[in-house]
Amino acid sequence: MTSPRSVDPGELRAAVLAVSPWLDGSAPDPARPELAKAVRLSLRALAADAPGRSVEVRVPPFAAVQCVDGPRHTRGNPPNVVETDPRTWLELATGRLGWAEALEDGRVSASGTRADLTRWLPIVRG
Repeated sequence: MTSPRSVDPGELRAAVLAVSPWLDGSAPDPARPELAKAVRLSLRALAADAPGRSVEVRVPPFAAVQCVDGPRHTRGNPPNVVETDPRTWLELATGRLGWAEALEDGRVSASGTRADLTRWLPIVRG
């Protein structure tokens, strides 16, 4: 039995493939629903791969998930937060961009001792 948070790998792959030409720089911006689907499914896959509630990963305006095992956050601002834009998130999720490079370039904001997602990236592999 699958959990409501599980992601169909085929559906995730199809959603990411739909925006891949844009990520590669060979196509214009994808339609908002296509981009939203790729972001949401890849974030849900991260939450399934790294279950927990100690880190909040935000990709505005589309979604946020809590993941990574550790102390559970229940009130106020979470102590471990990762935030980035949709393009950067999908580049990380597909391995087009490395975690360290994204941090160095200021494309990802990561605060807290558990806010390093290196272990779980990429989510979608070639």
